[in-house]
Amino acid sequence: MDTRESSKLHFKNCTILHPHTGTLEKNKCITVNGNRIESVTDEAPANAIDAHGLTVMPGMIDCHVHVLASDMNLGRNALTPNILISFRSIPILQGMVERGFTTVRDAGGADYSLAQATETGLVTGPRIYPSGRALSQTGGHGDFRARNDVIEPCACSHRLGAIARVVDGVDNVRLAVREEIQKGATQIKVMASGGVASPNDPIHFLGYSETELRAIVEEAANAGTYVMAHAYTAEAITRAVKCGVRTIEHGNLLDEESAKVMREHDAILVPTNVTYDALFNDGPKFGFPADLSHKIDGVRTAGLHALRIAHDAGVTMAFGSDLLGQTHDQQANELKIRAQILGNLEAIRSATTNAAKVLREEEQLGVVKAGAYADLLFVEGNPLENIEVLLNQGAQLKGILKNGEWIKNQL
Repeated sequence: MDTRESSKLHFKNCTILHPHTGTLEKNKCITVNGNRIESVTDEAPANAIDAHGLTVMPGMIDCHVHVLASDMNLGRNALTPNILISFRSIPILQGMVERGFTTVRDAGGADYSLAQATETGLVTGPRIYPSGRALSQTGGHGDFRARNDVIEPCACSHRLGAIARVVDGVDNVRLAVREEIQKGATQIKVMASGGVASPNDPIHFLGYSETELRAIVEEAANAGTYVMAHAYTAEAITRAVKCGVRTIEHGNLLDEESAKVMREHDAILVPTNVTYDALFNDGPKFGFPADLSHKIDGVRTAGLHALRIAHDAGVTMAFGSDLLGQTHDQQANELKIRAQILGNLEAIRSATTNAAKVLREEEQLGVVKAGAYADLLFVEGNPLENIEVLLNQGAQLKGILKNGEWIKNQL
């Protein structure tokens, strides 16, 4: 037998869910060769694995995670020794891929080396698109110092648990972008408004001057990539998008006018509503700072309203979770939140078709077709009818294939 043929995986009787069309294609054979889907055909060889009764769909993509955020108190997380932060990320990464998220975009913290660890199989986890450390102005969302602290010269640059670096001024932010790109960041994260988990920046604060934002965008574009911006308010969203930011993270206080601006600029929204439920329900017992809890109320309900505003305006939305500490296991619950407002198909698209657009990998991720990465979920049940089959820590995922290799196989 040809050894090249024997190394292939064939799956017969596949009912394929195509998220971009929202259709189910029945009785197909999927052939996987190495880390790619080689073909989708009608005929199956004798040695094909039977996927009868299962729905086959692309591996899911989470566009906003913090895999190094093992502590809900991000200030304390930044002070955790590097080796401990690294070890704590291992079960977080494994949990993500076992829930069917075969690709993630880290929104601050993870670097090139961690991406290499999952890519080479040293650590079981999703494919990682790292942002390196997010950029924050002094006193911004990435500055977790207490008011009586002074910043160290290194700006926490050698602490893996720090999801951001503090940098000010046009020349300095240009250098910071170049440094993060040189270290392997696949996109640049910037804090463009106040945030929930940081001590000294109310939600309405604006992050960076427009001149600084445009410099960050320009440097990212020079390197062939883009900027993702943490932004809550309509003003912060509009300002960031007009400065060239491509994806808006959170966006809970989006209004009709800012949604219109996003649509006109083809900017993508990455809501992360599940993290506010997690912070509200579980934050106190897991160490989220009590003096920051009041910030949650201002964005939690508004975030659900923003989903409808963005949808009605025609804004593309991708999946994000943004969970911290012991709440990472609630990741898939974001699907349920989206489905309750926008329907199952839109929830699924956010984690496949739309998320692949964020990563500029529409032909390789979020699809089941020849040439795409062999990231496949074999689901017991039909997610179009019942989104719950994608929840519960992957209990109804009978098979998970990432990059052509089994993560889970109960077929």
